[in-house]
Amino acid sequence: MGPRYQHKIKTVAELREIIGPRPRARSVIMCHGAFDIVHPGHLRHLMYAKGKADLLIASLTADEHILKADHRPYVPQELRAQNLAALEMVDYVIIDANPTPIENVRALQPDYFAKGYEYFAEGIPPHTQEEIDTLDEYGGEMVFTPGDIVYSSSRLIEAHAPRISLEKLLALMESEGVDFADLRKVLRGLAGLRVHVLGDTIIDVYSHCALLGGAPKSPTFSVRLERSDLFTGGAGGVARHVKAAGATVSFSTVLGEDELKTFALRELDTSGVDCRPIVDRTRPTTRKERFITDGYKMLQVDRVDNRPISERITRILCDALRDTPADIVVCSDFRHGIFNRQTISRFTRDIPATALKVADSQVSNRWGNILDFTDFDLLTPNEREARFALADQDSVVRPLASELFRQARCRNLILKLGERGIIGYRSPGPNPREFFTIESFVTKLVDPIGAGDALLAYASLALATTRSIVIASILGSFAAAIACERQGNVPVTPAETEERIDSLERLARYG
Repeated sequence: MGPRYQHKIKTVAELREIIGPRPRARSVIMCHGAFDIVHPGHLRHLMYAKGKADLLIASLTADEHILKADHRPYVPQELRAQNLAALEMVDYVIIDANPTPIENVRALQPDYFAKGYEYFAEGIPPHTQEEIDTLDEYGGEMVFTPGDIVYSSSRLIEAHAPRISLEKLLALMESEGVDFADLRKVLRGLAGLRVHVLGDTIIDVYSHCALLGGAPKSPTFSVRLERSDLFTGGAGGVARHVKAAGATVSFSTVLGEDELKTFALRELDTSGVDCRPIVDRTRPTTRKERFITDGYKMLQVDRVDNRPISERITRILCDALRDTPADIVVCSDFRHGIFNRQTISRFTRDIPATALKVADSQVSNRWGNILDFTDFDLLTPNEREARFALADQDSVVRPLASELFRQARCRNLILKLGERGIIGYRSPGPNPREFFTIESFVTKLVDPIGAGDALLAYASLALATTRSIVIASILGSFAAAIACERQGNVPVTPAETEERIDSLERLARYG
């Protein structure tokens, strides 16, 4: 839809040239709004406005100024602009970068400015009065469109949000000048990067049981253990995902002197990861066991020792960071001993100056703060971790992400929102936007464990290759979706990710 109607979407400077100064031969009317979901109320409003003038300009509130509800706007500004441009009654569309339309009203001087009847019925609000005063300055006129039904985009979205994740992705890619071929090219170019992963290894155990019944004298389930499947997760999972993507991986971690250490080293070696473990005989290898019956997780039992690592181990890890050549250094923090406020500052100083610095905080129900990692190139926390770091349980997501981005002083941020996808922020510059959203592309959720590891791995590699956080976020989101569709932290391969790209391209082209 974009190329066919793109000619209607203009800048303010272009529109001033097209419509000319007042008095003009063809009259101009302007409407302004979010137009997040174009509904019958909008159509009635626009049709009435078009009947009052020769040319109708539809002005859109830019994404950054829509803050009245969580996860809004639901439709990004490029797609909202295309939706309006596709309407026959709309002659031109502009995306207003200002918080109110006042500045563009002064710049364009439309003959009329149309507002919905709700802005007049119960007294004129201050913002509307300011618009009227601006029109009066040059002789323009406010027009209130009739109607006794007010349709709310927010209510429509909250009642049943339309599934337009692919359309949003296509709009984002188009605005960034990225196509599916570019994604494949980046994916095939991830091999050869040197990555040093530092973090806590976790052995994830899935114990599948058969339910026998309840105990007669206590509220206790009785189950029969049928099998247990083990996976190397935590930072070990990140290392395996990075290696599967094609990079050369060095992995620094701390393990206990036990059977799980043997399992982890064997699986990491089989995956091709160069693991450089430090054995601490005073603590066990972290183990998280989930008991599952009929597909439902009934109980999780963690065998952990979250004491901070010793000074000796800290020095060894600092030496490893300093002496290991790396294009990317990933700090994968699960807060099981390696990372704390004191060690993080020391580790950060020893990361090679030329390496891309990446940190992920997956602290779950433990104490940890993503803001301990400042001045990094990429951070990938989830919403809960962001709220904990900022002591903010109330803000809607985008201001929350913006504040975390500001306080962390990171160059790029991917805030993970679970089934709602991600929101990304990047340092200001010559880009179409500072933030963007990508929805989840999970087709059938089986197990979310490992999704964050897959996202971190592919996003880090793509960012190092392209310096584009949008491309990095897209590939990371695809990898995360694949990881969610199977049980256990199984590394995602480039072939699987390319297959997901192919399937989405087929959908985009309707077969």
